[in-house]
Amino acid sequence: MTLTLPLGKAEIEAILPHRDPFLLIDEVIELEPGKRAVARKTVRADEWFLAGHFPGRPIMPGVLMVEGLAQTGAVIVLSLEENRGKMVLFGGIDAVRFKRIVQPGETLEYVCELETMRGSLGKGKFRATVDGQLAVRGALMFAVEQ
Repeated sequence: MTLTLPLGKAEIEAILPHRDPFLLIDEVIELEPGKRAVARKTVRADEWFLAGHFPGRPIMPGVLMVEGLAQTGAVIVLSLEENRGKMVLFGGIDAVRFKRIVQPGETLEYVCELETMRGSLGKGKFRATVDGQLAVRGALMFAVEQ
């Protein structure tokens, strides 16, 4: 598979098994397979999760920001030829800190960097920003389905 940046929805879906409404990245703007990726998600006012979180004061749930970051990390791993067609599953989440509320109309920039990969297990660090302001950071562990 040849990857030409930026990756749009169709190209992301060729890598990830996620689909709407749970595909939480809009585009991948930087990618070093096996190493690093940068993706974006614009939070739209009509997002499925905003109707209940919270009525009259919509805020993107922190757990969904972490999921978007995990999906960005999965692009790093699943863009490697040996992992194509596999699934990446959460193994753990550490040191997550939420620093900023994210509202409709704002664009999250997800940055994930793979730190270690031993066999099917790996660890990476992540952060998401809005206009350069830190929204969330942390680390995640994952397993590539064999």
